[in-house]
Amino acid sequence: MSPLRNRIFRSLWIAVLASNVGTWMQTVGAQWLVVREPDAATWVSLVQVATMTPVLLLALPSGALADELDRRLLLLGVQVGLFATGAALAVLTWLDLMPPGLLLFFTFLLGVGQALTLPTWQAVIPEVVARDELPAASALGAVNTNLARSAGPAVAGLIVAQVGSAAVFGLNALSYAVFAVALLRWRRPRKTGPSHPERFGPAVHAGEHYVRYSPVVTRLLARVVLFVLPGSVVWGLLPLVAHQELGLGASGYGILLAALGVGAIIGALLMPRIRRGLSPGKLIVIAGLIYGAALIVVAVVSSTAAVIVALVAAGLAWMTLVSRMNATLQLFLPNWVRARGFGIYQVVFAGSQAVGALIWGQVTEATSLRTTFLTAAALMLAGTATVRLLPVYEQDGADRSPAIFWAEPHIMLQPHLDEGPVLVTAVYRVDEPNVDAFVAAMETVRGTRLRTGASRWGLFRDGEQPDKFTEIYQIPTWEEHLRQHQGRLTGSDEQAEEKAVALARGPAEVTHLLPAEPGD
Repeated sequence: MSPLRNRIFRSLWIAVLASNVGTWMQTVGAQWLVVREPDAATWVSLVQVATMTPVLLLALPSGALADELDRRLLLLGVQVGLFATGAALAVLTWLDLMPPGLLLFFTFLLGVGQALTLPTWQAVIPEVVARDELPAASALGAVNTNLARSAGPAVAGLIVAQVGSAAVFGLNALSYAVFAVALLRWRRPRKTGPSHPERFGPAVHAGEHYVRYSPVVTRLLARVVLFVLPGSVVWGLLPLVAHQELGLGASGYGILLAALGVGAIIGALLMPRIRRGLSPGKLIVIAGLIYGAALIVVAVVSSTAAVIVALVAAGLAWMTLVSRMNATLQLFLPNWVRARGFGIYQVVFAGSQAVGALIWGQVTEATSLRTTFLTAAALMLAGTATVRLLPVYEQDGADRSPAIFWAEPHIMLQPHLDEGPVLVTAVYRVDEPNVDAFVAAMETVRGTRLRTGASRWGLFRDGEQPDKFTEIYQIPTWEEHLRQHQGRLTGSDEQAEEKAVALARGPAEVTHLLPAEPGD
């Protein structure tokens, strides 16, 4: 837990804890406000959809903003907006002017704030802790989330039962103010980078391109979908389990959510031992089996005590798997694209929760809660069985630090930054005994080119000169190519290129081909 010795991280961590507690209190207050409405299953699931849909729509664009703007100022501005929105929601609810449709609108607005906050905060963590502390910091992030998940619902259930949802909404608004104050106290060092700010559209595209050509990330995202989609049935429909199946009130619902949080906290405390003792593949299997069994218990057992025990187990499984995926992603992503990468992660995570909540709500309307939970359990177990097809490997030894090892391009023409497309050719001379190894090494180089901006790539062998190999790749604009020179490449990319060059007779001869007729 060494990151907590860092004053900046400790201050921000406590502030995020306050914000997360407020968010869970908000969720309980909103869901309980509609639990007695006609078509309650639909309304309750729509609260979850309204919370997660903004993340689905905006997490990647907000990641692009966070990679280009001052992350501290971005977070600060968002918290001020969230405070104003939360205060308005509290006042209107207190005045009894909050019909379900308007509640969903305010929930959506608060979700927009979360969409802007989540990838930015995840990208900030590696700025304030050392790289070797990232796994511990990620586990602390999970502890944070699940302390909030434990305390927030329990407290909110009591407040809703005694005072009403308006008080919960007001406390949530205050939690954003706490986060804003912590951000005001943090003096973020000025970061150096490319002199020309990256434009929004190309920045979003570059983030998507990086993830698309990163097999580690794509497999990780697939595992998230296979776990979160069926797992979201708990978060979407637990109010109905409490109200309709177990006959509990608002405080009872808070206890059920607290059980999930307690299990998650236990899992977080066990994470160092789990990380040492279980590979990601084994953890995926164990977490999937535990969560699937918990869903079956919720479906078929009507004892409140048994359901609480099952939810503790589900919370443990949820936290350990999600935290492991989160830490793996933090270690893998280089700084230049970290917020965008986490933005895509949040899109997938929130999309799975939102789509799952909507699907499970409709399945419940058409069948029953029992059928819905059993169906989700079957999907969870089926997804777990795919672990060999979609493995996740940790990349702790990979060097993701920036590496500027390309010489500046020396060209006679002076293209505009938005001129393109640009073709780059690199000619290598390779002796026959090294050909197979060289071609294999260039496959790794292909990944580095595509992740850092190239839209097309190819390796060709000269028919007249068999020892001559030409690498050709296309970049959308001259600006994107300059960014490859100025910080998008990492130490791992440099190692991959050095391996290929070592198999050739000296460095490649590089040329830059510009459009014959530059665009306007």
